Parts: sequence; C-alpha cells; structure tokens
Amino acid sequence: MSNQTFKKYNRITGWIVFIIAGITYFLTTEPTVSWWDCGEFIASAAKLEVGHPPGAPLFMLMANVVSSLASDPTQIAKLVNLLSGAASAFTILFLFWTITHFGRKLIGWNKQYTLAEKIGILGAGMVGSLVLTFADSFWFSAVEGEVYAMSSLFTAVVFWAILQWEREAHEPYALRWIILIAYLMGLSIGVHLLNLLAIPAIVYIYYFKKYETTPKGVVYTFLLSVGIILVVMYGIIPGVVILASWFELFFVNLIGLPFNSGVIFFAILVIALIIWGLIETHKRGKVLWNTVLLAVVVVLVGYSSYATIVVRANANPPMEQNNPDQVFRLIKYLNREQYGDHPLVKGPYYNAPVVGQKAGKATYTRIDGKYEVTDRLNVREYDERFMTLFPRMWHNSPDHERSYQQWANIKGKPISVTTGEGETQQLMKPTFGENLKFFFSYQLGHMYFRYFMWNFVGRQDDVQSHGGILNGNWLSGINFIDEARLGSQDNITTKAREHKSRNVY
Repeated sequence: MSNQTFKKYNRITGWIVFIIAGITYFLTTEPTVSWWDCGEFIASAAKLEVGHPPGAPLFMLMANVVSSLASDPTQIAKLVNLLSGAASAFTILFLFWTITHFGRKLIGWNKQYTLAEKIGILGAGMVGSLVLTFADSFWFSAVEGEVYAMSSLFTAVVFWAILQWEREAHEPYALRWIILIAYLMGLSIGVHLLNLLAIPAIVYIYYFKKYETTPKGVVYTFLLSVGIILVVMYGIIPGVVILASWFELFFVNLIGLPFNSGVIFFAILVIALIIWGLIETHKRGKVLWNTVLLAVVVVLVGYSSYATIVVRANANPPMEQNNPDQVFRLIKYLNREQYGDHPLVKGPYYNAPVVGQKAGKATYTRIDGKYEVTDRLNVREYDERFMTLFPRMWHNSPDHERSYQQWANIKGKPISVTTGEGETQQLMKPTFGENLKFFFSYQLGHMYFRYFMWNFVGRQDDVQSHGGILNGNWLSGINFIDEARLGSQDNITTKAREHKSRNVY
C-alpha cells in the first residue's frame, strides 16, 4: 500500500473513531447542571460573569457562543455540556492520529505496508483511542460543563503538532509547528494549566530530533523543560501582570497620572520591544532567538483572553468573584490567593506552634487618585523544629489531623515547647518517615493510583471512600488480586454486585 493510500485510510479511520466517541458522548451527556463547579462555569459562560480564580476566560467565551444558540434558558446547560462532548471527541481523533504516527514510525515511513501492517497500525490507533473514549474519568468530563474536556483537547493537539514538526523538522517552514504549539499553549492558559504538562514531552521530542542523545543531554533537556514550565507559570502568567502593576504604581503614585496610565505605558513598551526584537533577530539571521521571541509573542496573544476577566469585572456582573477589575486585584485572582498558601518544598507540620508573624503582600486600593495600602496579608512564622522538607501533613484542622493519623499511624517524636502562657508542653512531631508514609499511602495510593485504576482496570462503585474495603476502591475482576486487598468477592451483597457503577475491564 502506498503512503498516499494509507494516509487516506488513516484519515477515514480517525474520523470513524471520532464519530463513535461523539455519538457516545452526545447520547450520554448531562441534560442539565451536574455536580462540582459545572453550575458556576455554565452560569459564568451564559452571561459572561467572573467565576472563581484563576478563571477560564477562553472556555467562558466559547461556551458563551454555544449558549447563545439555546432556544430557551433551560437548554443552556445541555449545550455547554455538549461543547465538552465535542471537545472530547476531537481529543480522541487527535489521539488516534498520534498513535498511528508512532505505529508508522516503528514500522517505517517510506515503505509499502502489507495488509498485516496496515491492520496493526490502524488497529492500535482504534484500540488506544477507544480505550480512552470509555475510560471512567475521561467519559465523565466529556458529558458535563467543566474545563477538563477542552483542556484535554489542547493537550492532544499540541502533542500531535510536535509530531508533525518532527516529520518536517528538516524542511523549510517547519518551525511553524513550534509557533502553533506556543499559540495553543497561550490559549490553553485561558482554559486550564494542565496543558503545560505536555511541555517536557515536546522539549524531549525536539531534543531527540535535533541533537545526539547523551545522558548529560537528557538531564539538561529535563531541566530546560522544567524551566520553560516555570517561566510560563510564574514568569508570563502572573509575571506580566506584576510588572504592569509596578508601572502602574510609578505612574499613578509618583508621577500623578490617572489610573491605568502605567498599565497602558507598560503595554506600549512591551509591544515596542517585541517589534524591535523581531526585526533585529530577523536582520541578523538569529533564527533560534527569533523563533523564541515569536513563540513568546503568540503565548501572550493567546493569554490575552484574560482581558475578558478585567472587562467583565468592570461591568460589575452579578457573579464577580474577587472583583479583579484592576491590575492589583487581578494579581490576587491569578495567584488564587483566596485559597491560602500550600507549602510544597518546605513548610510546617500540622501541629507546628506559631511563634510570630510577619507582614506579607500588600492590598492596594484606589483612594483619592492614588493607590493606598489598605491591608496586608500576615504570614505566620512557625517553630523551626517543626519545619520539614516536602511537607505532606501541614493543615492544622482537626479533620485533617484525624486523616493524617488514620493514614500514617503517627507515633511521632516528643518535642517540648513553651506556650504563650509560659507553660511547657510536649508535642509529638511526626517523623519524616511518617510524612512519606502519608504521601505514599494516601496521596499516591488512595488519591492517584486508585483513581488511575478506576479508569483502566475497574471500580467497585461510585461511593466516595476514605479508606476501607467496602466502597470506592479499584476492582480488577481477577479474584486472587481483589481478594488480597478487599476480601472475598463471593460474599458481597446483591445490591453491591449489581450497582450500576460497578465495572471490571
């Protein structure tokens, strides 16, 4: 079979898989609002309102277009749910083409495929993509008005796009695929940040195609990919707005110009510098730097969907969470400051005594033509003896403490502390081993691997579980595997056996 003929079969089979997925999702879509944040997303989309931080402006705009097609308000939720179904079906389509790309690469690009090879490539694509079609979590997000379906579509398209670049890497204009990927990354910020996790895979494909593979190169490539993620997450997303806020403070408070003058000047300066940089790198033949700069430009263009949040906040809609109507409030909105700080690298254990506090980030308010500090976020300081690297058990509520005890069986190490009244008290500081035990047993075992196994092995039921053998576990249908974890399955009740959400693959 010639390559052109195979391409035709590849396209046709891909669209067949798309139709299967689309029909599945459209027939099973939620007819109205489902649980979680769906109601908020649908309401904010229908009337362009401001939802919870950090917002999803691109999703909101696309869902708004769909909701405008509703014959009456009772149909809005279903139409937004159908948008998720369409996005998920397209995700399956691009996944199919991604799998067949790898299949062709394994067998060889420039050869006549035998019937067996054709069936092998297309069959692998169908099996792989249809497994995801009917996977528990993916199907769930495909039938409700949430952002995950559209985020999955962006992830599928950018990975497919880097594979197209790989095929054309040595041809003229191949870098257009890199620019497209950057633009899609920028757009995806307006939906969900999950798409950024595709960056390491994209960077590795670029490295393997362009450079000779060495152990040192693999490590450097990983560090580069992490650096790119950090630049986008902390440099571009909040960083651009933070820089704009500095200009705003300078122009308004020090020079005395009207509100937003600093933001406008900053935007003009950034545009001017970008134009200058593109012209200079083009003149000097700096292809790499020209591409990097152009990629940053299209990321910013995609990210500009966040202007919708500011515009709508200034219109004071009924739902306006955090009121991000000016640059300082937008920073808080993007940083999700309403949810508090979660220590990731170093932090206190849940029972760490507070020994003081220090002034944190300032809150600026417009007063008499200037920005005045009206509040400061106070940051607690903890006893250093209770600080640890990689803190997993840090939340100090009684409910969380009971969960820590349940999953890590904490014995602890006694440490004497002095209370505010001058009395000596002995606290049991968790050991680092117990900290890791909670991480592996609860965060990885219960919250990640169980969730993963639901999708590709099977599940006991749809009852939320916090441990125990009766509800919420993954289930394989292989007796000796299930019995080792959950006891004999021959003795379960008829109700449990016939539960509609019970399945084994």
